Amino acid sequence: MSLRDTNLAKLSGATFDVLVVGGGINGAVAAAALAARGVSVAVIDKGDFAGFTSQESSNLVWGGFKYLENYEIGLVRNLCLSRNQLIRAYPSNIKEIRFLAALDEDSPYSPAFAVLGAGAYWAIGNFATRPPRLLSRDHIADEEPAIDLREVRGGIEYSDAYLVDNDARFTFGFVRGALNSGAVAANYVELASAEFSPRGHWRLSLRDLDRGHDLEATAKVLVNAAGPFVDELNAHAGVRTRHRLVFSKGIHLVVPRIGRQERILAFFDDTGRLFYVIPMGPRSVIGTTDTRVEDPVTHVDETDRSFLLEQANARLALREPLTKSDIISERCGVRPLVVDSDVSDVDEADWTALSRRHAIEVDEARSHVSVFGGKLTDCVNVGREIVEIVAHLGIPMDEYRADWYGEPPRATRAEFTRRSRLMKLDRLRKRAAFETLTERLWRRYGLRAFAMLEAIRDDPGMSEEVIEGAEYLRCELFYAAQTEMITRLEDFLRRRSKIAMVMPQDEIADAEGLHEACSILFGSDAQRRHDEYFRHGKAGTGPAPPESA
Repeated sequence: MSLRDTNLAKLSGATFDVLVVGGGINGAVAAAALAARGVSVAVIDKGDFAGFTSQESSNLVWGGFKYLENYEIGLVRNLCLSRNQLIRAYPSNIKEIRFLAALDEDSPYSPAFAVLGAGAYWAIGNFATRPPRLLSRDHIADEEPAIDLREVRGGIEYSDAYLVDNDARFTFGFVRGALNSGAVAANYVELASAEFSPRGHWRLSLRDLDRGHDLEATAKVLVNAAGPFVDELNAHAGVRTRHRLVFSKGIHLVVPRIGRQERILAFFDDTGRLFYVIPMGPRSVIGTTDTRVEDPVTHVDETDRSFLLEQANARLALREPLTKSDIISERCGVRPLVVDSDVSDVDEADWTALSRRHAIEVDEARSHVSVFGGKLTDCVNVGREIVEIVAHLGIPMDEYRADWYGEPPRATRAEFTRRSRLMKLDRLRKRAAFETLTERLWRRYGLRAFAMLEAIRDDPGMSEEVIEGAEYLRCELFYAAQTEMITRLEDFLRRRSKIAMVMPQDEIADAEGLHEACSILFGSDAQRRHDEYFRHGKAGTGPAPPESA
């Protein structure tokens, strides 16, 4: 029986203290935090975990420097402290990175004024990162040849943090942590209906969308963490709230690596909004945009592509301008922005000034919790807030497990590195890469990486890449098949790994080892899952239809 089947069996007919709807970052961290307090909790998602908004971020863990222009000092302060906390907790996964912002005559701020803002930002963040610098044109020329200096009058350099891997895998880490603490989790399970009983609990009708089976469960508390679909789910459950969501569309284009330095380049586009060139291993990610939309289901269109390519080409010193043929993959999602329910419309002048804060509402009479908005940076705090609310609703709890989030201790990592060196793991790689096998396996798997060392020691073939160029080993595939609830091929290519982000779809389709990978992941169902994925053409095309409600 697969891990998913085991969890479906635990879900069917069961009674939980809490059922969390939505397996994005808010739902995943809520489940992990509650399970770590001994709460009986289940988390479901209509799609895959992190299958919507939480897979479309800029992979940044930051305090929101640009929010200072709207004087949201409190928000920036909280986000900076959360960033610092995550850097300490995830030293292999979340790392400080330098931002180099090039400013031209049309930029809204002069370099001198911008560095004052960067200094304030540094102070607001408790001076936890390297200090900012004011840069002249000559400094920029010396340090970053990828920038076209013809219109540049100077710049600044400051620090924030980024995810070395990808946002969806980071989110799944919380799901995996919840499972380890005794939670039940299942992807591709829809909440078909929810009815609050006079006896004080929720009767829940669920549907397994992958197999077409119906299930039922009961929960004392219902947490709506459905991301952009929180309003839709509340309407179905008959829940009224003081807040609602509006949406801003953001896109990213993944292209071949720009520049050799591990830093983020920042520019103001022609509309006065920031966009970035972000390193992602052998690739770079250009984005994001900020466009008002009504529907959370969005896609990259020709206008989006043309605009970002035009802005990047105007500001980068490239041998050849970027064209559509250079786009390896695309990311497209919405920011769910919180407004008051009685606000009938948000005019264009107020759009970019809308706060990126989150809000959590409680219907105490019906033990219902709604989570609006939120950012990856603030995820641990969201989890803690939900724990406090659920405790207030009368669910008994134990003390927190000390290790409910974060990486294992440094001494454990040192032991893994020692064993890796003894077996000369890093010499097994046949081609150059941006990080060693030791670093990558530890970052992705932590304690579970020890078992992979043993598997490679017993069978050197386990150290081979199944799909050439994917930076994914055979031992990882066997591990993923057993422990990561990969139900569809997209789950693996787009979220548990970032293969669909760094390899063009035609290369993935033609890869010699793809069928072996499908066989390892899906067994006798391999061909169907392979054909299902390529029939829908999902590699790098942006979000599928709603998967988080």
